[in-house]
Amino acid sequence: MYLIVGLGNPGPVYENTRHNIGFQVILRWSRELGIGLTRRRFQSRHTRTVIQGKTALLLCPETFMNLSGNAVRAFTDYYDVDYGSILVIHDDLDLPVGKIKVVRKGGSGGHKGMVSLIRHLGTGDFPRLKIGIGRPRYDEPVEDFVLAPFYRDQKDVIDRVVQGAVRTCELFVLEGIESAMNTMNCQDFAN
Repeated sequence: MYLIVGLGNPGPVYENTRHNIGFQVILRWSRELGIGLTRRRFQSRHTRTVIQGKTALLLCPETFMNLSGNAVRAFTDYYDVDYGSILVIHDDLDLPVGKIKVVRKGGSGGHKGMVSLIRHLGTGDFPRLKIGIGRPRYDEPVEDFVLAPFYRDQKDVIDRVVQGAVRTCELFVLEGIESAMNTMNCQDFAN
């Protein structure tokens, strides 16, 4: 069983913000699969699906970003998901817009959602799909920048990135972390 987690903040005010790129990936993938995130349990919206014989849980925590670990821990405990079978999708300031990076494990990098996950899971040994949001162009404070929409000239690139991230999730479930890393880490969706 695989658990694919998109990080974000609940509510329409955050819907199209940089910090919600994880939600956007999960929502796009669920639409493509023809399923909705209709189940509510463990402070989250989620669904269960089977992809070529492999079971995947798609999860968007309904807690705010800095409490995401609550929902993810509840899911891993309830479904007995191995940490190596979790893929957490989140925004990354240190990657430029148009780049994604799949990693096996790591620290939080200062990301509040990742801090919460690592604290609640007791380890950073789980795969992540980092999506580049770049740095502020206009000296906006980082806290404001991540809670704002992408710049207008980035919208087409972000649409391609989200589609690429969906493909990455599929590769992770069907072929494993190595395939996802080797195929997607070299992509530049800005070009």
